[in-house]
Amino acid sequence: MRKLEEKMAHLVARWRGGLIVSCQAAAGSPLAHPEIIAALALTAERNGAVGVRIDGPANIRAVRARVSIPILGIEKIAHDGFDVYITPTFASAARVVRSGADLVALDGTSRPRPSGETLKQIIARVHEELETPVVADVATQTEGVAAAEECGADFISTTLSGYTPETRDRRGPDFELVEKLSARLPHTPIICEGRLHSPEDVRRAFDCGAFAVCVGTAITGIDWLVRRYVAATPKSATDTSE
Repeated sequence: MRKLEEKMAHLVARWRGGLIVSCQAAAGSPLAHPEIIAALALTAERNGAVGVRIDGPANIRAVRARVSIPILGIEKIAHDGFDVYITPTFASAARVVRSGADLVALDGTSRPRPSGETLKQIIARVHEELETPVVADVATQTEGVAAAEECGADFISTTLSGYTPETRDRRGPDFELVEKLSARLPHTPIICEGRLHSPEDVRRAFDCGAFAVCVGTAITGIDWLVRRYVAATPKSATDTSE
C-alpha cells in the first residue's frame, strides 16, 4: 500500500487549491474523438489546470500520451435497470487505471450496481489490486460521509448533486454541500464539481472549503456554449423551422 500512499501525497500536493478541467464530449458530438479530447486536455494543462477528468479508456490513452498532469479517469457505462453509470464495476475501474489514469472516480452513492458489488468492495479492490486512489462522486452529505468513512474513498466530489432523484431541485453549484462535507470530513479532500459556470463560482467554492474544483461544460462544452449563445440571438427567437 506504500505506492498508494505515495500517489495520494503527490496528488494532494499538486491539486490543492487548483483547477481540474473535465474534457468530455457527448456521444455524437464532432468533438467525441480521442485526439480532440487530448487536444482539449493539453490546452487545459498549458493554461494552468492541475488535472483533467477524462471518460473512457481510448480517450485516457490519448490524453496520457499528451499531458503530464494527473488524469482523473472514469468510464461511463449505462446498464438497463441500474442508475449507476459512472465507473459502475471493478472491471470498468481496472480498464480506466490500466489505460493510464492516475486515479479513478466511481459513483459514490449506495445505489445497486450491475455487478452486484458494493462501493466498499470496489474501492478495496482498486486500492489493493491497482494501488490507485479513488474519488467518490456523490450527491448528498450522507453519501459523502459514508463513502469516506465506511468505504475508504480518498477524495469526495460533489459531481452527482442535481442528478439523483433526491437532488433534482438543485440548479446551481452545490456550495452548501461543499461546506457540509468539508466541515464533516476535515481530513478528506473535497472536490467541488457540477454547474460551475464562472470564475466567481470557482472562488466561492474555495471560500466554502473546497480542496479543488472541477469545471467541464463551461470550459470544454463547446456544443453547450454554442447553443447558449444561439439561444440569445433574434434568429433563435423567431426560428420555427424545427
